Amino acid sequence: MKLLLAEDDASLRRALLALLEKASYSVDAVGNGEDALEYLRAGQYDGAILDIMMPKKDGLEACQEIRSFSTVPIIMLTARSEDADLLMGFESGADDYVTKP
Repeated sequence: MKLLLAEDDASLRRALLALLEKASYSVDAVGNGEDALEYLRAGQYDGAILDIMMPKKDGLEACQEIRSFSTVPIIMLTARSEDADLLMGFESGADDYVTKP
């Protein structure tokens, strides 16, 4: 299974990448929303994990744009845990929303 991980925090991105690869996922990792869009347009992915607070294009904007050309499952992985944030995530087209501890 091939995943795209979009997380701007480099240390967290490396940790998540290592965990996902250890679980036998093939993962491409990027640090901003624009790169996430570029990768998703160019490649075949079974799922995407997006942080919300990223540079260049945030995860909500990226999710909305992804939905204009793809039905790939999207999980929002974010520190934003308010009910309004969760609602915005689902309204943007996310399939699931997970908060960081």
